[in-house]
Amino acid sequence: MEKLSKELIGASTIPIILSILSKNESYGYEIIQNVKKISNGKIEYGDGTLYPVLHKLEKKELIASYWKISDSGRKRKYYKISDKGKKELFTEKENWTVINQIISKLWKIETSLI
Repeated sequence: MEKLSKELIGASTIPIILSILSKNESYGYEIIQNVKKISNGKIEYGDGTLYPVLHKLEKKELIASYWKISDSGRKRKYYKISDKGKKELFTEKENWTVINQIISKLWKIETSLI
C-alpha cells in the first residue's frame, strides 16, 4: 500500500490525537510514536505537524497541558483531554462513522457495476 494522502492524514489528525489522549495523558514525542505504532508506520507526524495541532486544540480548550518531570528527570509538557474535548471526540466519531458508511455504500455500488 502506498502512503496515505496528506489531505486524509490532515483530516484525521484531530480525532486521532483526541482518541490517544482519551486513553491516557501523553507528551508530544510519545504521541508521535503512538500514532506511528498504531498506524503500522503509515502515519508519521513530525514536530512541525503535531505541535501546531496540539496548540490549536489547547486554544479551543479541547485539551489542557502541564509540565511534569519524568522519571529520567527530564521536563516534559504533557497533554490531557478536557471534558469539552471528550464531547468533540464523540462528535468526531459520529462524523467519521457517517463518512465511512457513505464511502462504503458508494464503493459497493461501484463494485456491483463492474
